[in-house]
Amino acid sequence: MKKYLLLFGIIAALFSCRGGEDASDAYGNFEADETIISSEIAGKLLRFEGEEGRQVKQGDVLAIIDSSTVSLQVQQLQAQVKAVETKKVNLRSQIEVSRQQLKNVKVTQERIHKLFAGKAATQQQLDDVDGQALVLEQQIQSQQTQFVSIDSELAVLQAQIASAKNQLDKSVITSPVNGTILEKYTELGELAAPSKALVKLADLSELDLRVYVSGAQLPSVKLGQKVDVLIDQDKKTNQHLSGVVNWISSEAEFTPKIIQTKEERVKMVYAVKVKVKNDGRLKIGMPGEVNFE
Repeated sequence: MKKYLLLFGIIAALFSCRGGEDASDAYGNFEADETIISSEIAGKLLRFEGEEGRQVKQGDVLAIIDSSTVSLQVQQLQAQVKAVETKKVNLRSQIEVSRQQLKNVKVTQERIHKLFAGKAATQQQLDDVDGQALVLEQQIQSQQTQFVSIDSELAVLQAQIASAKNQLDKSVITSPVNGTILEKYTELGELAAPSKALVKLADLSELDLRVYVSGAQLPSVKLGQKVDVLIDQDKKTNQHLSGVVNWISSEAEFTPKIIQTKEERVKMVYAVKVKVKNDGRLKIGMPGEVNFE
């Protein structure tokens, strides 16, 4: 009798396990959109707030890189701008002097022309005054063209200042998103370099459960659909959460080796993402199950 009871218990357990597997329509693992924050400039890390597990908000400072060299470069460029602007002021003064000289010559020129018309001035005097006026006019034109060269020089310096200030801005590294720091790749005092990763963070307030469904299941899955999500509570029971389908792959792929689907013989499946609000129980990589109906 005991043998029959033991056999019955084993069969019941097997059917119970099989029923548990059939209770879910798809299986997968939780994942999050991870963001790797890297340095864009080279320099020593003067401040580093990259502790793993730290929750950050968009705009929070993660690191500050030594930018003293760039600051000195900005000061030097600004001094050069002032020097060039002084050249511009001096050039205006020179042009004003030349215009006054031309004005005086024009008066003399008009008088000589009247005298020459009355045969009271010589041709030499007329030619001299006309030549002086012509020289001054050409001199003024030449001086005015120098503004183009000075303005070009100023434009180059201003562009260099803007570039240097951009480097200064990049010396303060802030978080582009709200999230939690998952990993750090450097330490305070180390040298940062362009494209060198500093931290990896992700928003853990919501996670995506990536599952795989067969072509036969696909018609019953829709974007925005609310679904039942199951995670392990213990060896025998599950916890139920609410999720929303937010992405469905448009192309089929071979079943990943780590995934067990409802139909064991299915070879081609479609990836589906289900967004689930995280109250702290969900972790990246944790397995989960989905019921679509």
